[in-house]
Amino acid sequence: MKLEPGIAAVISGAASGLGEATARRLASHGVKVAIFDKNADAGKAVAADIGGIFCDVDVTDPASVEAGFVAARAAHGQERIAISCAGVGWAAKTVDREGKAHSADMFRTTIMINLVGTFHIASMAAAGMSTAEPVSADGERGVIINTASVAAYDGQIGQIAYAASKGGVVGMTLPMARDLSRAGIRVNTIAPGLFLTPMLRGLPQEAQDSLGAQAPFPSRLGDPAEYADLAAFMCTNAMINGEVVRLDGAIRMAPK
Repeated sequence: MKLEPGIAAVISGAASGLGEATARRLASHGVKVAIFDKNADAGKAVAADIGGIFCDVDVTDPASVEAGFVAARAAHGQERIAISCAGVGWAAKTVDREGKAHSADMFRTTIMINLVGTFHIASMAAAGMSTAEPVSADGERGVIINTASVAAYDGQIGQIAYAASKGGVVGMTLPMARDLSRAGIRVNTIAPGLFLTPMLRGLPQEAQDSLGAQAPFPSRLGDPAEYADLAAFMCTNAMINGEVVRLDGAIRMAPK
């Protein structure tokens, strides 16, 4: 698929971090971007800056997601690109030092945002894409890109909920790609390592440097623009389908 004017995209979590970088990258090619987020101030600012629109969307709520797609399609037409970057990550052990069990609410919320929210975006985008006219000689109608994490493979102590949610995203990538192959819709997932997102940007520089040094090469935190580069490449290369790509500088996370 060509990234060009006339193509529409929906990106969740695009008010900041990986999603914002990707929104800016696609918009630089003339793609019309709809930003799905709960941070209205930041989301509206990014949308205004790139000539897109902001939709106040709670990815855990199917009705909210559906309303977002209705608004996005009314403004830009049928999206051909759907990217999920909305996510949360809290630290908690299965049982803490005092013998208290992991919060069920925290676990449930993490799964709902990171996994179920990703499913909502992907499934509703696919429903719209599947009846649209193809945009390439291959019969491609759209591309869906999900965001997992290296925690899906080597989750650290305290990442029970986060690793479970991201493992679920990895697990649904191939069957979703197979499901949607008959409609000409590709599905891929990016599994980032340690990136300089707002969560890490709030840490002291010494802590940022220490985390970045864990990556063999380059020994630094990833730049969200590098995530955006891979997302853009996945959009344009039709043979990348059903794939999960680690974007991590060869890092393998230690237990803690």
